[in-house]
Amino acid sequence: MAIHQTQQQLDDGRPVPDPEGRGPVAGPHDGAGTGVRQHPEPDARQRPSALEQAGGVRGLIYSALPVLAFVIGNSIGGLKTAIIAALALSVVIAAERLFRKESIMPAVGGVFGVAIAAGISWWTGSAKDYFLIGIWSNLAAALVFGISVLARRPLAGILWNSMTGKGTAWQQDRRSRRDFSIATLVLTVIFAARFAVQQYLYVADEVGTLGTAKIIMGYPLLGVGLLAVAWAARSSHRRLNAGKR
Repeated sequence: MAIHQTQQQLDDGRPVPDPEGRGPVAGPHDGAGTGVRQHPEPDARQRPSALEQAGGVRGLIYSALPVLAFVIGNSIGGLKTAIIAALALSVVIAAERLFRKESIMPAVGGVFGVAIAAGISWWTGSAKDYFLIGIWSNLAAALVFGISVLARRPLAGILWNSMTGKGTAWQQDRRSRRDFSIATLVLTVIFAARFAVQQYLYVADEVGTLGTAKIIMGYPLLGVGLLAVAWAARSSHRRLNAGKR
């Protein structure tokens, strides 16, 4: 009798009581019709963006403050004061980030970068050498990005698609390679311009102007480059998806 009643409930699409007392089991018309209780899947957590990984807008501002402290300290009390000011401010910023439970990498990386730059400046005895690593890093980046375009492996496309898990399908699409090549060239020009301007100011021993140029030509120009990469990525994604239909 009980088996007949249960079968009738299943045929009618009504929930069937669970013999273990855990509530009704879904019938054939509930969910996928398998008779198994359906559980909503938890929302997938979004991957943090590059800006979030860098500490957000606050993190971008914080990255410029040690440079500003170094320039002001050097103009007021000389190299020693500049180094102390930059290091002290970078430690304070790192502590504030950790207190706010932000990503630890920008905090540690900020202190480490300032310490290396300050160490080189202290070793050479010249305030302008605080900017030496950044200047030559820009030249290296310009060469690497430029060569990747000549090799038909635009680095902007490789980095973007590797970070987003899009694979290598874009490399088989001629227009995608072209768009990412344009974005890579934009980044090449940005890095080359940074090197040219800052190297000129370095040779001229313009420490104050060099610090200002580093801040102005830093994230604002990089933002322009990232917009070019985003344009190439959106164009490639739209075209590749259209080809799958």
